[in-house]
Amino acid sequence: MPTFESNNLTEAQNELYGWIKNYMKDYQHSPSIRQMMQAMGLKSPAPIQSRLKHLQDKGYISWQEGKARTMQIVDEMITGVPIMGSVAAGGLIETYSDINENLDISEVLKKKNVFALTVNGDSMLDACIADGDMVLMEPIGDSYSLRNGEIVSAMVPGLGTTLKYFIKRGGKIFLEAANQNYEPIELDLDSVVFQGKLLAVWRKVK
Repeated sequence: MPTFESNNLTEAQNELYGWIKNYMKDYQHSPSIRQMMQAMGLKSPAPIQSRLKHLQDKGYISWQEGKARTMQIVDEMITGVPIMGSVAAGGLIETYSDINENLDISEVLKKKNVFALTVNGDSMLDACIADGDMVLMEPIGDSYSLRNGEIVSAMVPGLGTTLKYFIKRGGKIFLEAANQNYEPIELDLDSVVFQGKLLAVWRKVK
């Protein structure tokens, strides 16, 4: 099996990294922990998870720990899209053919443990987030760092997960929709788990 030599990787880390790159090239998606265990001849997931963490810390892969299918190879991630000019949503305007800058999305992709969620429902429609869209989320380490008006993915034990505006008012948390047909959800801070805050919205045109 070919490997990809890297000076700051151990032999075991380099072996796994090379295998992952080959697998993703062949199948166009990331392997499962079980598949990696079988490929490396291991009977426990712990060594795989340790190697993956080292690969992430050293900047070779991006993944959400515990969710192998979120893995990406860093040097193959898209870092920019050419900006071709502007387009009118009203009347016609002159367009330009010269490319003079790129839309840089590398800062979004380089953030640690970025993950994606598929949107179900229309409660954030007025924030231009529609049913079926994909949202890129940044994990929240400290809920006290959240600012009013940020869009968050919040998990309410016993009720489920929702994408809403975060509002803190008078010692209470309000999860507010961007759709007048939905009432705000009022909660105590200790009764909600914030999974992430919105970085970007991806909409695939069919």
